[in-house]
Amino acid sequence: MKKKNTFTDFIDCAHFLIDENLTTTEKIYSMGGSAGGLLMEAVINMEPELFNGVVAAVPFVDVVTTMLDETILLTTGEYDEWGNPNIREHYDYILSYSPYDNIKPRNYPNLLVTTGLHDSQVQYWEPAKWIARLRDENLSDNLILLKTNMEAGHSGASGRFRRYRETALDYAFLLKMEDYHQLLCPNQQSKTTNLSTY
Repeated sequence: MKKKNTFTDFIDCAHFLIDENLTTTEKIYSMGGSAGGLLMEAVINMEPELFNGVVAAVPFVDVVTTMLDETILLTTGEYDEWGNPNIREHYDYILSYSPYDNIKPRNYPNLLVTTGLHDSQVQYWEPAKWIARLRDENLSDNLILLKTNMEAGHSGASGRFRRYRETALDYAFLLKMEDYHQLLCPNQQSKTTNLSTY
């Protein structure tokens, strides 16, 4: 019943970095996976213009629906952590932060969301339906990207070199947000880049 402290603490840390002139809202990014992906998406619902970009890997974004389905792996075993939505007080609290249920028309940041077709912990349809609804409600022109790995599970691609490609995609997204050509060649005119060339 204190889960939302993790979201407000994360937001406070970002504000501290900005207030100390260590970064700006145009230069700050966040990244998290699974329950950390829930953190990312809950935070952007609370303060959508705080971060320039967010990377969310296999994010747990449809908390109410998933926790109500007792046939899904890990659900009932995690009632102690998330709460039991069959209890009204727990249901209302989970609903108050569940990323999918709290999407509203806002200027959402640039987003890269990844998922795996064979994920048994956060099924691929959670981020897919979250992204679809988010695109409908987003008022900004920022990128909202979804990549589904058709061979991976919850921990991403197996094999050393396949993992490198996933990490490279994250970096490519972040560099795109920073206009990496300007960073590498500050005296040359910036060129338009497209992540699809990765």
